Amino acid sequence: MKELIEAILYLKGQPLSLEEIVEYAKADRTDVEEALMELMSDYAHRGSALEVVETPTGYSLQLRESYQNLMHQLIPAELGVGALRTLAAIALKNPILQTDLINLRGSSAYQQVQELIELGFVRRKRQEDGRSYWLEVTDAFHQYFEIDQLSQHLG
Repeated sequence: MKELIEAILYLKGQPLSLEEIVEYAKADRTDVEEALMELMSDYAHRGSALEVVETPTGYSLQLRESYQNLMHQLIPAELGVGALRTLAAIALKNPILQTDLINLRGSSAYQQVQELIELGFVRRKRQEDGRSYWLEVTDAFHQYFEIDQLSQHLG
């Protein structure tokens, strides 16, 4: 039963209520509760990077808190559709003036550009003879999206 619950938590990849686990396991609630407690104890004493915890939304198989920094290094934050479109516009024009980007994408692009800079996908340089900034993609963008150079693919 323990292994079945572990598999359910792993495959769902999100917190599950006790009722949901009972339903997926097709088992008695008391048996599931006992197996969950055993599983939580096993992970607590195993010295694993993972743990089974009870969260406000249910039980979850997750990475221990002490490994959160590693996760952020290896897996950048998910980008929303708007930020992805803004990044695509910057990559296609590379470089592009921020004022031109705002005209193209709207004022929400200001916040998206800031997010992309913080993630290391875009860099901003002040325009020498104007008030705007030049925006261009970085090496981190090319590495993350596995792009050698856009011009090679488009040319």
